[in-house]
Amino acid sequence: MAPLLAVVGGADLPTHAVLALEALRKAAGRRNQPIALELRGAGSSNPLPESALGEARAVLLVGSGDLGEGRFGPLATARAAIEEVLADAGAVLDRALASEPASAAAAAGTRRLVAVTSCPTGIAHTFMAAEGIQTAAKALGHDVRVETQGSVGARDALTAAEIAAADIVLIAADKGVDRARFAGKRVYAAGTKAAIRDGKGLIATALAEAQMQPAGGAAETEGPARPAAAEAKAGAYKHLMTGVSFMLPFVVAGGLLIALAFAVGGIDAMAPGHAGTLGYALGEIGAKAAFALIVPALAGYIAYSIADRPGIAPGMIGGMLAANLQAGFLGGIAAGFIAGYTAAFLNRHIRLHKNLEGLKPVLILPLLATAITGLLMIYVVGVPVAAVLAALTSWLKGMQGASALVLGLILGGMMAVDMGGPINKAAYASAAALLSSGVDAPMAAVMLGGMTPPLGLALATRLFPARFTAPEREAGGAAAVLGAAFITEGAIPFAAADPLRVIPAMVAGSAAAGALALSLGVTLKVPHGGLFVLPIPNAVTNLPGAVIALVVGTAITAVLVGILKTRAA
Repeated sequence: MAPLLAVVGGADLPTHAVLALEALRKAAGRRNQPIALELRGAGSSNPLPESALGEARAVLLVGSGDLGEGRFGPLATARAAIEEVLADAGAVLDRALASEPASAAAAAGTRRLVAVTSCPTGIAHTFMAAEGIQTAAKALGHDVRVETQGSVGARDALTAAEIAAADIVLIAADKGVDRARFAGKRVYAAGTKAAIRDGKGLIATALAEAQMQPAGGAAETEGPARPAAAEAKAGAYKHLMTGVSFMLPFVVAGGLLIALAFAVGGIDAMAPGHAGTLGYALGEIGAKAAFALIVPALAGYIAYSIADRPGIAPGMIGGMLAANLQAGFLGGIAAGFIAGYTAAFLNRHIRLHKNLEGLKPVLILPLLATAITGLLMIYVVGVPVAAVLAALTSWLKGMQGASALVLGLILGGMMAVDMGGPINKAAYASAAALLSSGVDAPMAAVMLGGMTPPLGLALATRLFPARFTAPEREAGGAAAVLGAAFITEGAIPFAAADPLRVIPAMVAGSAAAGALALSLGVTLKVPHGGLFVLPIPNAVTNLPGAVIALVVGTAITAVLVGILKTRAA
C-alpha cells in the first residue's frame, strides 16, 4: 500500500505539533495505512525520506509556515489545522486519503464485505457495532451486509451466495461465533468496541489482515481468523461471555416461572402437598427443568467457544457433574474450560487416516474429552470448588449492614464504569450466575445500578438543559427508554462527549443505587427486563426498596452531572 505523506508545521505551537504528529501516527496505524511524517520548525530533524516521496499517494499539510510544498508536484494535497488533528485525527486522515486522484481511488476498487456482530446479551452493542460497520463501509465506498446475532437469534442472516461473493468476512463479536460457513473465505475478527469506536479503521485493518478460514474444527479455525495479539486479549473473557450469553435464557425463563408459581399458588406453591396444581407445575418447570440446565449450558457453551462443536458434549456433561457435585456455577466454569481446551488439544493432535477421520467428531473426541473432563471434575476439581461455592453462598446470604453496603457499592459502580464493557459484564455475569445457586441479592444491585446511568442522564437533560447540546437533549428521551429496559449502553453517547465529568457522576449514582438495594434487602430473581419485571409478583423482594434505590441513584447522577458539566457551547 502506498504511503501517505504528512507534514506538520510546528514553529508557533511546537508542543501541539508533536501531539498532532503522534495522533496522526496512531490514526494511520488503526487503518493499517503506511504514513511518512515530518515535523517542521525550530530544532526538527526528521525530513521525509526520498523513497516515500516517490511512492506517495497523497500529502497532508498540517499547520502554517513553510511546509515545503514545492516538493510534492502533482500529488493530491489536503490541508488541516493542528486543532482539527487534535480534535479528530481519524477524520482528518480520512479526508486526506479521499483527496487522492480519481485514478488511484478507482484502482483501489469497491469491496464486498459481509459482517457478523454479536455481544453477550445480544442487545445494545450488537446493533451499535452493526451500525458502525454499515456507516463506515458507506463512507469508504464499500458494499456491506451485516448479520446481527441478537438476543432473539440472527437478524438479516447472510445467505450462502452473499458469503461466496464477499471479498472478506468481518466478525465484530464479544462471544463465540460459528465460523464453519466461512470456510475458504478471508476472515477478520475483532470485538464490538472496535466497530463502534472506529469502523473505518476496523474495515481498513480487516481488508489488509484478514486470513483464510480453513475447514475443520475450532482448534484450527480459532487462530487464523484473528491476529494472535487480539485473540490473546479476548481469551478467557470471550469464552466466559459466550457461556453466559447462552445461559441467560435459562435463568430468565426459570426465574420468571418460579415467580409466577408463587404468584399463582402462594409462597408454598412448590410444596409436595400442592402437586397437580398450576403453581406446582410452573415451579417444576422453572426450578427442576430450566434451573437444572443453567450450569450445563454455561459449561457447554464455554467449551463450544473454545473448541467449537466438539466441545459441547464434554462441556455440558462436565457442567451436569458440577451441578450434581454441588459445585454450582464455579464448577460449571471450570468444567467448561477443562472440556474446551481438552477437546481442542485432542482435535489438534489426533491424526487419523482419511477413511477414519469421520469417527473423530462423533466417537473419539466426545469419548476422550468427556472421560477426561468427568474424571477431573470428580477426583480433582469438584470437591474443593463445591467448598468454595458453599462458603461464598453462605457469606452472600448472610450479608447485612456494612458488608451488604460495600458489595452493593462495588457491584453498582462496576455497572457504570464502562457501560456494557468488560467491567460491566463481569459484574452482570457474576450476579446472573449466582441466581443458579439461590443468591438473588447481587442481581438487584446490578440491575438497579445498570439502569441508573441512562435514567440519570435523561433526567439531567431536563433539569439542566443548558449543560447539553440540542442533539443531546433530544437523545435524553431515548436514554430514558433504554434505562428503563436495563440497557446501560444508552449512556454511552453522553459519556463519550464528556467522559471526565459524566462517568464519575454515573459511577456515584450507580454505586448509591446498588448500596441502597442491598442495604434495604432487595432481591431480584430475574436477570433482565428493568422496570418491566418489577410489577411481576415475587420477581422482586421489597419492591418499595428497589424503587427508592433507583430513584436515589438516578437523582444523584442527574444532580452531579448538572454540577460537573459546563454550559454547552
